[in-house]
Amino acid sequence: MHRRIAVLLALLTALAGLLCVAPAASAAAHRPVILVHGYNADPGVWGSLTDDLKADGYSDAELFRWSYDTHASVNETLAGQFAAYVDQVRAQTGADQIDIVAHSFGTLPARWYLAHGNGSEHVAHMISLGGPNHGTYTAWACAAWDQACRDMSPGSYVQKQLASGDETPGATRYATFWSSCDEVINPDNSVPLAGATNTDAGCLDHNALLSDDGVSTQVRAILTTP
Repeated sequence: MHRRIAVLLALLTALAGLLCVAPAASAAAHRPVILVHGYNADPGVWGSLTDDLKADGYSDAELFRWSYDTHASVNETLAGQFAAYVDQVRAQTGADQIDIVAHSFGTLPARWYLAHGNGSEHVAHMISLGGPNHGTYTAWACAAWDQACRDMSPGSYVQKQLASGDETPGATRYATFWSSCDEVINPDNSVPLAGATNTDAGCLDHNALLSDDGVSTQVRAILTTP
């Protein structure tokens, strides 16, 4: 009799232990998010969105900020470096897919990776905030001495290649946010992409797209979709 009671108590103890750890084991992790800053900027521009994502439950281990030389060539240098960074994040996290949120010029190497680097299978969402997706005439001011500015110029090799064929290739879900008061992207309609969810963010400065509460709310809603 005493042996049966002991066995029963042991079984109950083991069951209680399983019930205690079950919630933690079933907790769902987020897809890693890679934040890509724009021209003449650095990863520090993502402070506001990072805080919002953390408030939503993202951990530091799920948020990544890619730092790069913003004067380098999109297709010859940056897209390859970005592809390597994505591979690094996936290896570090064990995630099969990641999400990308890019601002301004940072959109271009990310899009090149998706279109010409077979990146689509590894990216669930690609979100562009004020990206010069069809070029911006303001880039002419520095195009004479800066390769990145040449890549951002309308009609450049990079622009032509990204505009040829499908602008939103693969199974990746694309979204863009543009502003009618953007002083950097000219014309405003350079930002929207065929096949993407394109959102008019209202009258915001170029850099205000990084910290606007409305944009942040919509970006975070997109990131939570399957």
